[in-house]
Amino acid sequence: MRVLISGGTGFIGRPLARGALRRDWDVAILTRRPDSPEARELGALGARLVVGDITDRASLRAAFEVTHPELFFHNAGWYELGIPARARRRMWSVNVEGTENALSLAAETAVGRVVYTSSTTALGDTGGIVADESFERRAAPLSYYEVTKAGAHAIALRHQRAGEPVVIVCPAQAIAPGDHSPFGRLARLFVRRRLPPLTWAPEGAFTFAHVEDVGAAAVLAGEKGRPGETYFIAGSVITNRDLMRIWGEATGLRPPFVWLPRGMAMAQGALAAPLLRAFGQSAFLSAEAVRSSYVSFRYSSEKAVRELGATFRSAEVTWTETLQEELRRARG
Repeated sequence: MRVLISGGTGFIGRPLARGALRRDWDVAILTRRPDSPEARELGALGARLVVGDITDRASLRAAFEVTHPELFFHNAGWYELGIPARARRRMWSVNVEGTENALSLAAETAVGRVVYTSSTTALGDTGGIVADESFERRAAPLSYYEVTKAGAHAIALRHQRAGEPVVIVCPAQAIAPGDHSPFGRLARLFVRRRLPPLTWAPEGAFTFAHVEDVGAAAVLAGEKGRPGETYFIAGSVITNRDLMRIWGEATGLRPPFVWLPRGMAMAQGALAAPLLRAFGQSAFLSAEAVRSSYVSFRYSSEKAVRELGATFRSAEVTWTETLQEELRRARG
């Protein structure tokens, strides 16, 4: 099968691409940087590297015309919390306009099946319930990233309603060593004993899955997913309080134990963001990141398990494996 993947060099994209290659599919990776280590790694495994950018319709059209994909995974996107206001236009261009470019050109070039990687973030806080795919957004977005993913998700639904062969998959919080989300960055500071004993939002709840399980489920969606359907490939739920317990049990280190009041946590985030940017870091600790911790992101993957045959490690196993590997890397 001829396959084109956008975002194949990203955190979720690499396990997705490796899974496609293991099926002996003819895999092409759309990339802006074919010389990057991630692209070279996939090239060494047998993927073709096609230069292009989802925000540039001409280069994207050329990629479709060169590869003639039977299956297209639109996985490209920009995930970051705490971006400065000046970066918002670029994030909208990548996440929203890039999705319209990708799905409209897939339709124009008659791709037989499209799998779009959305996010449970596109649907937001579930209000305490464990949501299935019938869930519709109830709460206002808490970050600009959430705004863009909601916009892109609406575009994908519109393409589905137009009768196009689009399958939507929604990862929740994908975790593994090297994760660049606030969770991953704080975990690396923790195993290196550089994290203060401060944390917040003990009752905040998230659905976690190992990124390898997310990538495998996305490939299954390409094989078995029904066009017009959405699948949560999300894992299982734990609260932030339980997460701190797991961090301690997995590493033998004392996890953060001082739970800041919300106002103090927000102030800490607001102060930290400009300092991190001044030192050339992304603002993984920011008011936006803290605000996004006071949520109930509880999503069920039962449909993906039932219809696709997807399997997910528990959140506890996912975090234990991740932290132990991060600890091993920290110790050299």
